[in-house]
Amino acid sequence: MADFNPIEMQKYLKGVDYPASKDDLVSTAQSNDAPGEIVDQLKGMSKDSFDGPNAVVEAVSKS
Repeated sequence: MADFNPIEMQKYLKGVDYPASKDDLVSTAQSNDAPGEIVDQLKGMSKDSFDGPNAVVEAVSKS
């Protein structure tokens, strides 16, 4: 995950209403044409619920 870019991640999560589930995030990223690597990073997060964008960035950076 050396290429993780939080700004790029947030671009693909545009339109998410927080709090959001992991499934909501994956679905939104796919709808925003996120590359497979970003979708896989979201799917690989250990948490299932997120209260904001910072929580997503933190979870992806730890996975």
